[in-house]
Amino acid sequence: MRGFPATAFLVLVPFIIQAVEIPAPAVAGEGALLSSELIYPLDDRPTPQCHASTIEETGSGLVAAWFGGKHEKNTDVGIWVSRNGGKGWEKPVKVASGAEGEDREYPCWNPVLFKVRGGKGGKAGPLLLFYKVGPSPSRWWGVMMSSYDGGRTWKDRRKLGRNPKVGHLLGPVKNKPIQLEDGSILCGSSSEHDGWRVHFERTSDLGRTWEVIGPINDGRDFGAIQPSILTYGDGSMQILCRSRQGVVTQSRSRDDGKTWGPMTATVLPNPNAGTDAVTLGDGRQLLVYNHTTRRSQPGGREMLNVAVSKDGMKWDVVLTLESKKGEHSYPAVIESRDGKVHITYTYLRRSVKHVILDPARL
Repeated sequence: MRGFPATAFLVLVPFIIQAVEIPAPAVAGEGALLSSELIYPLDDRPTPQCHASTIEETGSGLVAAWFGGKHEKNTDVGIWVSRNGGKGWEKPVKVASGAEGEDREYPCWNPVLFKVRGGKGGKAGPLLLFYKVGPSPSRWWGVMMSSYDGGRTWKDRRKLGRNPKVGHLLGPVKNKPIQLEDGSILCGSSSEHDGWRVHFERTSDLGRTWEVIGPINDGRDFGAIQPSILTYGDGSMQILCRSRQGVVTQSRSRDDGKTWGPMTATVLPNPNAGTDAVTLGDGRQLLVYNHTTRRSQPGGREMLNVAVSKDGMKWDVVLTLESKKGEHSYPAVIESRDGKVHITYTYLRRSVKHVILDPARL
């Protein structure tokens, strides 16, 4: 199926969106796109549908996870994991379902992997797997498990609990947390039961107890969810969020995430679809997102793009990963120890695609 050509893109929404030249779809092996592959083939997939992938690096290689089943919201939807130790992606394994310890079977949602830094004496930190269980995003709850062998086995499954500010705790709602200098883990989270509102959940004891910060928006001016946390050399932080207003939104903190400024629009469009971002080792910020609206052409979740920025305000669209009919959405992105960028995303709701970028070529 042919992709859309490079084109100037201007979005008509009630905010200032920069007009940019969208690059033609990248070709694996040329330029910054080093490789592109499906984690499992379309003709041998473990479930009819899948969505919401996450990726992390461990001492033994890469680990990816996603939710999969008959279709989103179906009670058979569980959390699936695949590992890649350098010889390709292994056969996916189902590691969690919504029937464990519950009154009945529920669907699972939005896994997030996060590797904790090592502790004193060189002891390796665990790989954490956060995910949600429940009938819908407005009524789900957070669950977590831990792995000490690079995602091969999992243990210590437990619910995260409740907090009067937000109801059920969720941990990181879609995108990876960050670990602060004091060792605590700051999770960007959000809720949908009282408007779309962003908050943060912070733990200093690997998820046993939690502090809630926010919500930082009222859900009226901007209905925003699913923040990614970026860091800057001056010690400040920025979040980038999915919104209902046709634009990627942002907010900033200058006190380690304890307080946050007002939520405002960025210059980038958003078709009410998930994004993810990472702070690169060279200090730039990298965002993976759909540079579309619901009415643009290409539109919705068809086109998936990469943008970079030095300040989180001006963004350069540097790569088009997908630009053809069908869904390409819900990216997850990390920078590995060798300086390469790894991205996973939903491919047609039928598989998960993994791409590797060389950020020096962006």
